[in-house]
Amino acid sequence: MTPDTRQPSGGESPGLAAFDFDGTLRPGDSLLPFLSAVAGRATAITAIAASAGRLVLRGHRPDRDVIKGLSLARLLAGREAARFSAFAESFGRALIDDLRPDVVARLRAHQQLGHVVVMVSASLTAYLAPVAAHLGCGLAATALVVGPDGRLTGQIDGVNCRGPEKVARLQALFPRRPGEVWAYGDSRGDDEMLEWADHRVRIGRKPIIGPL
Repeated sequence: MTPDTRQPSGGESPGLAAFDFDGTLRPGDSLLPFLSAVAGRATAITAIAASAGRLVLRGHRPDRDVIKGLSLARLLAGREAARFSAFAESFGRALIDDLRPDVVARLRAHQQLGHVVVMVSASLTAYLAPVAAHLGCGLAATALVVGPDGRLTGQIDGVNCRGPEKVARLQALFPRRPGEVWAYGDSRGDDEMLEWADHRVRIGRKPIIGPL
């Protein structure tokens, strides 16, 4: 279950802190390792390359979101949702050991101040949910459609949670801006979220040090 992200009743929240996952809370990418664990690394890479090639052959510019959608369809369509969810949960629990201590410490500092904390990621809800539960924070990520037969359709449920969609998700969760907003990210997919925030932290390789 995704942790609660509702604002406390009886007054304004003192703030909101939004954290990207890949490259921010955890070094590097998690989606390719996950798809490789599901289908095999060679198969996953071949599917991604074929999806990009399909766009080029049709005269389109390679688009990251479209390539991701096509790749997920190739690799996940038809898989039994219950077994997939169990595998994803196990994979997500293993990611907890790879979290960056400095960024987690900053997340905990926000929690200690009473801020609402949300992980906002283009990676899959299926394996990020255990990480969010461990951190005690909310989660806005990319979900998958399950068909009436209990199998994955391979389609993304809604929009890939990247770029402007990150801001849209936060605005949907918090129609009334909850006090000051902090955002933490590392890539161009986080630019809109960082711009939306009152306080922007671009995560690099050097550890975060010092107070908020």
